[in-house]
Amino acid sequence: MACVSSLSSCRRLLPSALFLRAPLAACHSRHMCSSSSEKEDMSRLGEFTTLAITRPRPFVVQVELNRPEKLNAMNRAFWKEMVECFQLLARDENCRSVVLSAAGKHFTAGIDLMDFAGFFGEMSADIKEGDDTARRAMRLHRVIAEMQETFTVIERCPKPVVAAVHGACVGGGVDMISACDVRYCSSNAFFQIKEVDLGLAADVGTLQRLPKIVGNDSLVRELAYTCDRLQAERAMQVGLVSKICSDAESTRTAALELAERIAERSPVAVQGTKVNLNYSRDNPTARALDYQALWNAGMLQTEDLVRATMAHMSKEKAVFSKL
Repeated sequence: MACVSSLSSCRRLLPSALFLRAPLAACHSRHMCSSSSEKEDMSRLGEFTTLAITRPRPFVVQVELNRPEKLNAMNRAFWKEMVECFQLLARDENCRSVVLSAAGKHFTAGIDLMDFAGFFGEMSADIKEGDDTARRAMRLHRVIAEMQETFTVIERCPKPVVAAVHGACVGGGVDMISACDVRYCSSNAFFQIKEVDLGLAADVGTLQRLPKIVGNDSLVRELAYTCDRLQAERAMQVGLVSKICSDAESTRTAALELAERIAERSPVAVQGTKVNLNYSRDNPTARALDYQALWNAGMLQTEDLVRATMAHMSKEKAVFSKL
């Protein structure tokens, strides 16, 4: 009776629109379509050659860099598979949070130089005789933009992504974790912006995202210009990571525990929070507040608000439907 009374109180206090429901037939039809699509997506997740995909906790997906014999160097297949992987996870209703980890001794050695040497050799061979600088530049611009998408897709994925870093995180690895929501690392981890040592400026996210993460422009410039290593303790001090664990396994475990805690909460609320945090970072406060108001004008009508309120009042764990 107490629960019935509490529910009645919630119905009086919360907007009536919260209790609107779609017709059962429509819901059943949508479920049948989504189930078929979900099976197809799960099948594709198992076809990657550079990534290992597992589901170790409820609603948690672990994406593991899986070229340990090459120190998880990023070859051409990796750059394409990461995009497809996170596009699939973005619409996977059984995924509410993601852990990004790596197999082997190190997180990643960065770009696979031997693989890309062959790629740029092929690209040079494709350049037509007499092509001017502008046309060659346009082709290269398209290649760089496609590579940028490899990590932007992590940031754009509405599900929070927790990076579990151990050992070396070099070059493209820093670009990659800069696009993640949360970063944990092992005590032996180090981070290195390596591109200047290779004769180029980092071009797939580090220079754009890292200054906003650590809030120390002087340090970012120092690391980018010199390619010095940023050790785990210092990374913690400047805010690049939020937890240091003793080794690789404990780092992965801590990341999975965090991802599970996130996944237990309302997917509507969590994903809305990520979208608005990203928008607020990139826009003036007034515009971000207006965007948040527009967002919640729709999202406050979710059933999750009622379920979370009832669970809080009854001191029970809320269970939320798939999104």
